[in-house]
Amino acid sequence: MARRMLMAALAAGFLFAVGAAPVAAQTAQPAPGTQTKKPAPSKEAKQPDGETKKKRTLTPGQQAARERQKKCGAEWKAAKAAGKVSKDMRWPQYWSECNKRLKTQGT
Repeated sequence: MARRMLMAALAAGFLFAVGAAPVAAQTAQPAPGTQTKKPAPSKEAKQPDGETKKKRTLTPGQQAARERQKKCGAEWKAAKAAGKVSKDMRWPQYWSECNKRLKTQGT
């Protein structure tokens, strides 16, 4: 009987020690001089003087590609609404064909 009581007391002490350690670690304040997590950087890049960085300008090729994509997107929406697009056709295939066509036209 004494052996069971001794084992129960040891088990309770062990469980208390193991269970209390993580709680104490979570509630403890960081030591002075240690670094804590920094806040996530914002999406806009800020200069040291506080001004935001300007977006870089697009190259002429990038501008032309965006214009073609917008034109093809408008054509895709119109053709799909009118039912002129086959059921098998998806946007990537349409974009590929339309982009090639507009490139050959020079727009």
